[in-house]
Amino acid sequence: MPNIAAELHVAVGILRDGGGRVLLTRRHRDSHQGGLWEFPGGKVEAGESLSDALRRELREELDIVVRAHRPLLEIRHDYGDRRVRLDVHEVLEHAGEPRPLEGQPMRWVPAEELDALCFPDANLPIIEALRRGAR
Repeated sequence: MPNIAAELHVAVGILRDGGGRVLLTRRHRDSHQGGLWEFPGGKVEAGESLSDALRRELREELDIVVRAHRPLLEIRHDYGDRRVRLDVHEVLEHAGEPRPLEGQPMRWVPAEELDALCFPDANLPIIEALRRGAR
């Protein structure tokens, strides 16, 4: 039977440090796809623009203020129990030093080492884009 659940719209931010490493956070164990690494972001609320959601989520999750971002790619994925639409944006400029405000593990990882970590399947196209050097 096909999944008829509503699609969850998620704003995802790709942050890089001065050395080109990518910021990752680990999903809480009790969440969907818990324990896996992911790119920071979260749900776009009803009536909220994608840009506002990205800014809000990264402020709440990482204590940064996004000043500039641009689209990287859009991903639709069906996990069977949940459908997601990831709007992935590169964060070009932000204020503040990212820190995990929700108690989640966080780390900076070189793009070429992303394959060694476990991610939700919906994140795999992001990893591929980063490996290809998409900017």
